[in-house]
Amino acid sequence: MSRVGKIPVKIPSGVKVTFQNEEMTVEGPKGKLKQKYHPIIVFEDKGGEIVVSRQNEEKQSKAFHGLYRNLLNNMVIGVSTGFNRTLVITGVGYRAEVQGKLLSMALGYSNDIFVGIPDDLTVAVDAGKVTVSGIDKQRVGEFAAQLRKLRKPEPYKGKGIRYEDEIIRRKVGKSGVK
Repeated sequence: MSRVGKIPVKIPSGVKVTFQNEEMTVEGPKGKLKQKYHPIIVFEDKGGEIVVSRQNEEKQSKAFHGLYRNLLNNMVIGVSTGFNRTLVITGVGYRAEVQGKLLSMALGYSNDIFVGIPDDLTVAVDAGKVTVSGIDKQRVGEFAAQLRKLRKPEPYKGKGIRYEDEIIRRKVGKSGVK
């Protein structure tokens, strides 16, 4: 049995979960999320928690079992508390600021970079830290990865955009041979 799949998903108060036409819908105080699922997976409501099971023991259904359990759990967490991803901007003259629905970034290139902020996400900038937050874990992570890709951290001086919990292994520069 799937180790992840057999853990029941706890539903906090104020969150409503429905399953119709092979689509799960989760509504909560922060918003509403939808996700299609494979009919081989069965969701069973047991008062305050949902148990996910599968109809057979095939390899693909075992994979779906853990996948859809985690997708449902992430949807419940997203509509109740939300997700955040923090990026740290390091470098002389590197900065970012929010201008309406645009994120303006100076990253050492000749021109500033302007990135459109998606409607379902919010971006906050505070002293070299950019925080991306929203209810969909996949969208938050994808947008944060796109921002990081604009100027990846380099190992010699550590300049660039990195995740807050990311550790950059620093390298020693050239040594002058005499």
